[in-house]
Amino acid sequence: MLLAIITYLMLIGIIRYYPLRDDIGFLQFKQEYLDILPWKIAFYTHVFTIIFALLAGFTQFSTTILAKHKRLHRIMGKIYVYDIFLNFPVAFVMGIYANGLLPTKMAFILLDCLWVWFTYRAVVEIKSGHVSRHKEFMIRSYALTLSAVSLRFWKIVILSFVQVDPLPLYMINAWLGFVPNLLFAEWLIRKRRRKLTFKANIVQD
Repeated sequence: MLLAIITYLMLIGIIRYYPLRDDIGFLQFKQEYLDILPWKIAFYTHVFTIIFALLAGFTQFSTTILAKHKRLHRIMGKIYVYDIFLNFPVAFVMGIYANGLLPTKMAFILLDCLWVWFTYRAVVEIKSGHVSRHKEFMIRSYALTLSAVSLRFWKIVILSFVQVDPLPLYMINAWLGFVPNLLFAEWLIRKRRRKLTFKANIVQD
């Protein structure tokens, strides 16, 4: 339910930019970059394609779909992977031109590199038949996909408690957008490992 609400809100935000409007939303703060063609192409590519990666969460982590609709899982998985590989170069360009000086640029570039690396590793592991490792890397990858959502969430939280100037807020928010997600993903992975180990020990006993 939460994912459905998040996806719906993101979709509303994306629709606003059609047909290629450059005077609303995020673009109001990026007017000086609108004449830079690579950045503009990267922005619109990212905005109009990232929703497919977000939608994949409905199928990739559902035990019911994994058990009864494996073909759908594979198809959506491929769409997710291709979407991430497409977004890697465009997100890298956006990271280079990010507001907030070097700390922000470093955060977004690191996020982008980890995003594509975890996704690539997930593909390698499933092709090697390592299902458990595949799941772990997909958890990490999707945690970073959700940074598009958590980035906005943390901004609202911060501004609800304290007034921060736009520049330091952007630098802080860039790191908060994905680091807590990764920490939660690692906690979830370790919890899952302990659960599997516990079940294996019971079977052996």
